[in-house]
Amino acid sequence: MFRFTRPRLLLLILLGALSAPLTVLAQDYPTKPIRWIIPYSPGGTSTFLARMIAEKLTETWKQQIIIDNRTGANGNIGTAAAARAAPDGYTMVLVASTYTMNPAVYPNLPFDSERDLTGVTTLLWQPYVLSVHPALPVATVKELLALARAKPGAIDYGSGGVGNATHIAAERLATMGKVKFNHVPYKGVGDAITGLLAGENQLIMGSAVAIQPHLNSGRIRVLAVTGLKRVGSLPNVPTVAESGVPGFEEGNWQAVLVPAKTPPAIISRLNQELVRVVKNTDVNGQILKVGADVIGDSAEQTNARIREDLKKYAEVVKRLNIKLE
Repeated sequence: MFRFTRPRLLLLILLGALSAPLTVLAQDYPTKPIRWIIPYSPGGTSTFLARMIAEKLTETWKQQIIIDNRTGANGNIGTAAAARAAPDGYTMVLVASTYTMNPAVYPNLPFDSERDLTGVTTLLWQPYVLSVHPALPVATVKELLALARAKPGAIDYGSGGVGNATHIAAERLATMGKVKFNHVPYKGVGDAITGLLAGENQLIMGSAVAIQPHLNSGRIRVLAVTGLKRVGSLPNVPTVAESGVPGFEEGNWQAVLVPAKTPPAIISRLNQELVRVVKNTDVNGQILKVGADVIGDSAEQTNARIREDLKKYAEVVKRLNIKLE
């Protein structure tokens, strides 16, 4: 039998007493509405995903999930608000992979991307849909690149902003295709798509969620998808890689973060519920329908992905010479 000295026994009792409130807190959580900050413009994957998941969480918890759209500065305004929030589990933020690109583009961020926020789970990964205005006389990626070579800088492409994932994806395509496009940044991808519909730009990389409502309008022509496989909802649309740019792959993940000092028990509870919801048959089906892959991983895996991408995109942004204009 183990024998405990009096000091050790007191220490064990103290540790148990300290951990008990956290356990009880996690069991009772949530006891009030949760604010979910969406730092990107409406109309894209983030809003679609958050609304769908919020409805399911509200049904389970009987507490409202309040969607708080705080757009601007490539997602930095809303993300900064989340970083400043109380670490009590009642504020979370939905960030895209642009989150890991911003530190290399914005030299004076009001938060530390690796230290001020921590991961809960990565919900999905999705490719982009490479689309053009129908007035542009191209029907394939090869024709697009041929036209761009014949007229360097004459094709305007819209993006969600300088350093946005869609900006970097388009610049990678230009680099790998050995062409030059002209960048037209907008305040968000939704605005860039509106610009394409109006003829303000001729090329866009947007999510299937944002592009699909316009597919049958005749106002957008889809050339390719940017993943390594075709999208189930667009089976006849080839990938960029099979269309003349071997090895090209770009996409966007969506992850839930909370303030860094949020109790681990609360993070664990959030992770369990969010993963359960995205792997629910109905939600999973809706995500797959728009060409995305469900992830639903652990908090540790999400943090590892963020650290890896912060390093990766610091190098990519430097190589592509992407700077604030």
